Amino acid sequence: MNLESKSRPAWVVRGKTIRQLIKELQSFENQDLLVEISLDGGDTHKPISIVIKSDQKCLLANSEI
Repeated sequence: MNLESKSRPAWVVRGKTIRQLIKELQSFENQDLLVEISLDGGDTHKPISIVIKSDQKCLLANSEI
């Protein structure tokens, strides 16, 4: 384990479970907000179009072409 990963919470590297994600989303007062995903810290983002069960993982995907 390097120094950089020691300073981050475990979920940053490991990710979150569906249960953890739902709990966090339930904390939003407005439950009608659109959900988007970003891979670059929010500079660009895309809507989540579909949720896929793949092997033992839940994938949030954008299906824009």
